[in-house]
Amino acid sequence: MPADTTAPKCLEDSVSSALMSPPPAQTPPQLIDLPGATFTMGRADRRPDERPPHLVRLAPFRAARTPVSNAEYARFVADVAADAAPFSCDAGFDASDQPVVGVSWFQAAAYCVWLGERAGLPLRLPTEAEREFAALGGRAQVDWPWGDADPATCTELDFIAAAAGPHAPRPACANGYGLRCMADNVHEWCLEPYERSYAARAHSSPAVPNADAPLPGPGSIDPDQRRVSRGGSWRHRVKFTRVSARSSLRPGARYNDYGFRVYASGIGESPRLALARPAIHRAP
Repeated sequence: MPADTTAPKCLEDSVSSALMSPPPAQTPPQLIDLPGATFTMGRADRRPDERPPHLVRLAPFRAARTPVSNAEYARFVADVAADAAPFSCDAGFDASDQPVVGVSWFQAAAYCVWLGERAGLPLRLPTEAEREFAALGGRAQVDWPWGDADPATCTELDFIAAAAGPHAPRPACANGYGLRCMADNVHEWCLEPYERSYAARAHSSPAVPNADAPLPGPGSIDPDQRRVSRGGSWRHRVKFTRVSARSSLRPGARYNDYGFRVYASGIGESPRLALARPAIHRAP
């Protein structure tokens, strides 16, 4: 469901509340250290856009335990006068600890830069390879963060299967790395444009694609070129999405099942992304 970009009156209250809140929301979320590794990305026996499987080499990096929440995003809105998240006052979407949704790729990228400047870290969106590796949780070539068991057989996840909206991340959703909601809840934006297959990557360098490139601003991005997203969605009939499954959307779209989480280079690593300051994208 695309956003109605007319902000409701109650958004003013959430922004005012964010301004009066104590500063910890401007520090980075809990970041989990993930090891550098070479892993097989994609699956030969799944959808065409997951093929061919290919080796990707990753340096150590860090990922937020949970997606960015309504409360965290409201502080960004208050600080830079960005567009508020359009669904954050709707019933079922308005809890402070729920993932923020209705955020475009441009807004997600701008949030990462904003928070990174205040935290002194090069925070950013993940590459698609980082997102897949993080979702695996230390496993290899499995369908789900918990292994290969069908989600329908995992009774501890029944509350997700019955969800009618985003949910506050719970320990039951954590994978082997402690990352929550990597196969459910909301789709999460990734850095790169979407490609229909991995064929070009499989015959080039195995290093993570374009990880050291500066982050482009909105003016340099084709608004019709879809950006990669990963993860499941509360809005789908089947709420869970396989670790290697891919999705995409135009970067300016703002849907009520699209959120994001922040990533960073690993401790001791030189910054892997020379962050430009993207313009704050506002709805027309």
